Amino acid sequence: MPRIALIHALKPSIPAIEEAFGRLWPEATLMNLLDDSLSADLATQGSLTPAMTQRFLTLARYAHGTGVDAILFTCSAFGPCIEACAFELPDIPVLKPNEAMIEEALALAGPSGRVGLLATFAPTLDSMPPEFPAGMTVVPCLAAPALTALNKGDGAGHDREAASAAMALRDCDAIALAQFSLSRAAPAVAAATGKTVLITPDSAVRKLQRLLG
Repeated sequence: MPRIALIHALKPSIPAIEEAFGRLWPEATLMNLLDDSLSADLATQGSLTPAMTQRFLTLARYAHGTGVDAILFTCSAFGPCIEACAFELPDIPVLKPNEAMIEEALALAGPSGRVGLLATFAPTLDSMPPEFPAGMTVVPCLAAPALTALNKGDGAGHDREAASAAMALRDCDAIALAQFSLSRAAPAVAAATGKTVLITPDSAVRKLQRLLG
């Protein structure tokens, strides 16, 4: 069975991706690596730095050294850092958390579609929109109170705040939840908006299944 390294910069991402694997691909063997100081440092410093890229490379090299078949990063705000890891480790799939979901959004909404992008971590809305195809319209929406609630252990409050913020995206063809930690709010967002909601964990697991057979 494939062995997959999951590298996290936010603690709430871990249960979200483990739940998706358990539901969609329970045969996969998972290894979790967490450095939640990365997200804190990015929030404090306001932008990605070469030092952050080196930290990502250190984590990816460690995972690769254990013999994993693929690496999946789960924090959407570090795209360029992840690209550096993928360039250095071309012998295995190294996935950004959102690339599979973006592919599914393109298939759903079309190359000129309008996709709402909901996030609870502000830097994600800087790094992620450029990853969508040029012809698509990406409508960013921040639900910062949702992450505050989740960090306090208030899952229901997180979901309510996410659904409330998503009401601003009702004119979009679909809504993409930008972070793994947001996936738990998908039913609430769908109910509030009436839109198809895409979540990163499920999309990522499906892509890894295709790549690794």
